[in-house]
Amino acid sequence: MENNDNIKPSYFGHRKRLRQKFLENGLDGFFDYEVIELLLTLGTPRRDCKQEAKQAIKKFGGLRGVLEAPIEELQKIKGIGPSNYFGLKLFQTISQRLAKESIPKKIILESSNAVFEYLQKFIGYKEKEYFVALYLNSRNNLVYEEVISIGTIDVSIVHPREVFNPAIRHLATQVIVAHNHPSGDLIASPEDISLTRRLQEAAKIFGIEFLDHIIVTKYNYLSLKAENLI
Repeated sequence: MENNDNIKPSYFGHRKRLRQKFLENGLDGFFDYEVIELLLTLGTPRRDCKQEAKQAIKKFGGLRGVLEAPIEELQKIKGIGPSNYFGLKLFQTISQRLAKESIPKKIILESSNAVFEYLQKFIGYKEKEYFVALYLNSRNNLVYEEVISIGTIDVSIVHPREVFNPAIRHLATQVIVAHNHPSGDLIASPEDISLTRRLQEAAKIFGIEFLDHIIVTKYNYLSLKAENLI
């Protein structure tokens, strides 16, 4: 009589084949759902993840959609929770860090589009609002950057001295501020405009040129200056 204790679930062999396939050929020949399945297995030690992976691909329209999806949306898929989301979150975090580190040390920000390309991976995919300041010299070279606040942007939180003190320390002559809209909405709120005008006035006092305030989302941006909102 066969000992049932020695019978391993079928997913054991499937996982081994999936990982071996990756080690031998990378992602060549992988279906999109298999990539997601492989990432889910990192945080799911004793369960088949194929169906969850297929559902995620269907719900978010492909591999990129799944990898960029917020955890709240992914957890709406039955079988995906905080534990097996680990692999996906790890991939997202590593991708963002590599994208930031791969940017050349000498960064020239001569346009709002250049600012967007620089900040997109950094704050465009964040689930909370990040307000950042970019400090430039007279040649539009980035000399320093700082996260001023995290959370809902509020005039009382983003104080002019928090924005302009780093500019003085790093001998910057120009400043650009930016924040993300996790909702994807590119409409500047009255609070956004009010805060920007307050910073403009403060910049005159500090003798620093205030260049722009840019709203960043995953795929696009809005320049308050280009829209004549400041």
